[in-house]
Amino acid sequence: MGNPFLGVFFHWLGGLASGSFYVPYRGVKKWSWETYWLVGGFFSWIICPWLFASFMTNDLIGVLKQQSGSTLWWTYFFKQFMPSLPVGSSIQEIAGSLPGQVTLAGVGVCLLGIAIAAAAGFTKEKEMPADQKKKAIAEFNFKKGLMVATFSGIMSACFSFALTAGNPIGDASKAAGTTVIWTGLPKLCVVLAGGFTTNFIWCVLLNIKNRTGYQYCASHVKAEHAHHGGTGGSEHGEAAAAAAGIVADLKIPALANYLFSALAGTCWYFQFFFYTMGETQMGRYRFSSWTLHMASIIIFSTMWGWILHEWKGSSKKAHLLIAGGIGTLILSTMVIGFGTYLKSKQ
Repeated sequence: MGNPFLGVFFHWLGGLASGSFYVPYRGVKKWSWETYWLVGGFFSWIICPWLFASFMTNDLIGVLKQQSGSTLWWTYFFKQFMPSLPVGSSIQEIAGSLPGQVTLAGVGVCLLGIAIAAAAGFTKEKEMPADQKKKAIAEFNFKKGLMVATFSGIMSACFSFALTAGNPIGDASKAAGTTVIWTGLPKLCVVLAGGFTTNFIWCVLLNIKNRTGYQYCASHVKAEHAHHGGTGGSEHGEAAAAAAGIVADLKIPALANYLFSALAGTCWYFQFFFYTMGETQMGRYRFSSWTLHMASIIIFSTMWGWILHEWKGSSKKAHLLIAGGIGTLILSTMVIGFGTYLKSKQ
């Protein structure tokens, strides 16, 4: 039957992991973005999924072997246009009951919270000091930004579809004797393998383009890359930052970089570790899991923005808006959880 409030709690933990994963990257020094992102990615997409699924589920290899090629392909590929997609009730069926109406209302409240948070960001941007505005304008490209944002939104939806397409893997894991709460872990081995593929290709291309591939094994960084790192270094191999002054220390703290990247990658994986746990508790309304996940990411990433003083200097209006947005998002998770709870009592 599940426990919807426990499910919401797990989704919050997943959001905390997602909103926090980039913090360890701030400790990475003298590595370009594509270098530390790929190192962390090995832990996010390959090492952690297989490690945790192997220890916490039964017969992982056997479960994956018994899946159809279609299930494995669509789970890996992130896209689903097939009528056989294993979805639950339709929107019409969900909206026809009080629990469904409450849950859908929670989704609507979540969208409102996102809109308020976006308004807060827009207000903060308008209030930026002139020197920061000049920097932002220099990097501004509306068409590219719109294309990237649209593509990211589509890929986010595809990731959600992939998790749904992988439900038969979870069913097979349950049949193999895995405790219900861990049955979502095997499908992450397939879903995240697809994520690894795209990120690996992109990072390697950037390594080639920016000539940063040497950094994985080098003890010293080239002067033009010396200002790169997890505290805002560019992913492009330009020497603009180096032009501001002479870099005295070119030594790469390799061990620390690998450790911080591994920690960041593991933290990123934990968002879906907890996501699959929460999903098992949401019952018929597991469709709301992705909404809960996205809402909690915004909540906790904004929290880190406050902690790291990213909102310092913003007006009272901007702070009130972001506080209102976060409060609305928290309310949405409670409403969705209550709707799922009502359904569990029927």
